[in-house]
Amino acid sequence: MNPTLPDLLTGITVALSTPLPPEASGEYAAGRQGMIATIAILCAQEAERGGAARVWENGAMRALFGRAAPKYDGGLGGRLRQAASGVDADFTWAGLDAANADLRRVLIALHEAVEDAGDRRLDREILNLYRDMARARRLDLAGG
Repeated sequence: MNPTLPDLLTGITVALSTPLPPEASGEYAAGRQGMIATIAILCAQEAERGGAARVWENGAMRALFGRAAPKYDGGLGGRLRQAASGVDADFTWAGLDAANADLRRVLIALHEAVEDAGDRRLDREILNLYRDMARARRLDLAGG
């Protein structure tokens, strides 16, 4: 499971609003506060860049499906053309994540078909897309 931004912010709220027992002070309390601060920094990065990353990923996958459809759509039951014609209409985190998950399932099916066909050019393009998607979602830890 990948926690969402709302999940993380809820966790921070619970952690900050739950008092520590007296025996959990000192190093434990300092470590807990440090972890909460680190998660808050990661949340800030996700809030700043996460929406743009999802919109870009969805567009990049749809464009790839459009290019691959002439060769692979028949074997995938029309899923490529259907996915390629979609648009993001719900720009909430949940809406973008749902569209992204659906598109990733189509991408995996396409990648399997491409590997079975031995299509090295499209395989490389898909692998590059995976890499670029990971880079778009990267979060940076302080001092890292």
